[in-house]
Amino acid sequence: MGLIYAIANQKGGVGKTTTTVNLAAALASMGQKTLVVDLDQQCNATVGLGLDRSERPSAYEVLSAEVTLSDAARPSGIENLWIVPASRDLAGAAVELPNLERPNLRLKEQLGPVADLFDFILMDCPPALGPVTVNALVAADRVIVPVQAEYLALEGLAEFMATMASVQRELNPRLGLSGIVVTMHDERTRLAQDVERDLREHFGDEVYRNVIPRTVRLAEAPSYGIPVTDYAPVSRGAGAYIALANEVQTRG
Repeated sequence: MGLIYAIANQKGGVGKTTTTVNLAAALASMGQKTLVVDLDQQCNATVGLGLDRSERPSAYEVLSAEVTLSDAARPSGIENLWIVPASRDLAGAAVELPNLERPNLRLKEQLGPVADLFDFILMDCPPALGPVTVNALVAADRVIVPVQAEYLALEGLAEFMATMASVQRELNPRLGLSGIVVTMHDERTRLAQDVERDLREHFGDEVYRNVIPRTVRLAEAPSYGIPVTDYAPVSRGAGAYIALANEVQTRG
């Protein structure tokens, strides 16, 4: 049975989608059957893997139980990599989910029948601690938390960790932290070095050894609808995500 990961942080712009898409592609390139579930109404992971925002059925229909997750999953065009696309309708899920039966368990119940079909399932969560993110945390085995190497990187991280602990305590005892990944890291700046040092001092081994650099190739790849491992396979960004994929597999 494959492990299910929530890629989550309540802050926006920290590299959640970039990490979801490129980590998934790196795992797929290693022969791991991988599924991306795009839960963000901005649909950036969907577009980053070459699909359109109008794709249906989407994760919204999965959460509302109009279709099964297996019906919504489709090949991404990259070997070993599938995706459940997002749609803008997910904007309404935060309002609708609390009124549905078993609102926090809907994604877990949908993932159950397909978990055996994949080695890794990565869920790209929206930048909020709302019902959709809670659904992902309840469904997940592990959480990967991207944190940008910029000022205020620690802002909100403690609150997210508290929310994760609350979900673990009340709804999902098996939930664990796989690791915190430092993203958008520019080793030339003192700021990036200071942020990384602060994170390692606060969280120790919970921070992945491998960091994700800020590079032009990583920024360009989504506009072509392909991960950086395909767009620029010998780039620093691709190498960083390959290294992270190896570390994720080692940690479990």
